Amino acid sequence: MLSDLASDQGDEQIDRNVEAPFAVLIVVGLQIALAAASISNSWSLWHLRGWVWLVPIVPELLLVAALALHRRRRLPIIQGRRRAASLALVAIVAAANFIALMMLIGSLLTSQAHSGSQLLLSGLTIWGTNVVTFGLFFWEMDASGPDARLASGSTSESPEFKQRDFQFPQMENPQMVSSGRNWKPHLIDYVFISFTNSIAFSPTDAMPLTKRAKALMMAEASISAVTILLVAARAVNILH
Repeated sequence: MLSDLASDQGDEQIDRNVEAPFAVLIVVGLQIALAAASISNSWSLWHLRGWVWLVPIVPELLLVAALALHRRRRLPIIQGRRRAASLALVAIVAAANFIALMMLIGSLLTSQAHSGSQLLLSGLTIWGTNVVTFGLFFWEMDASGPDARLASGSTSESPEFKQRDFQFPQMENPQMVSSGRNWKPHLIDYVFISFTNSIAFSPTDAMPLTKRAKALMMAEASISAVTILLVAARAVNILH
């Protein structure tokens, strides 16, 4: 039992200190590449120069610091403040990404965007940022965050089950878990929810249980649909 708890704590620590910061850094890399390409090719975003893509990097790097410097052995009040700060920074990044999409649409409507390469790279950056930010949203939001999930358990027999925002197949069918212990979702599970929702525009294996989870999934699917169906379609049209 103690070994299972230690294993779960180790997995959660990897999620928090390694995988989550790495996911954010992928987004930072996409934005730096887009900014560099925009500056070198004189691409503009609704009358703004290419450096505007670097603006969201500030809250993103703060988010990386908040995630990477986290330690489980802290007072609950400090953990709560860190979680609130992380959620606020993720919300800022998501808002900045939405604004960037609106500005890109404005460039399309005013015929400022003429390069198919620009639109494809912009669309990829916006879509990738969308997947990562909402994946982090789901991960930090579900059942009060990873620390609370680790302390409470995740099966349907758990008293905390009704407070969850997502229901995974392993919760309904514990026999599917080969490890023989209570299964707990990790960051990759929430990023997978975000990825499939941004592609299929609907939930796949995990079902949203709360209004806030459904609202976030609708928001993500809407942003993804506009990015893929409008921006990508226009880019392909330009390339032809």
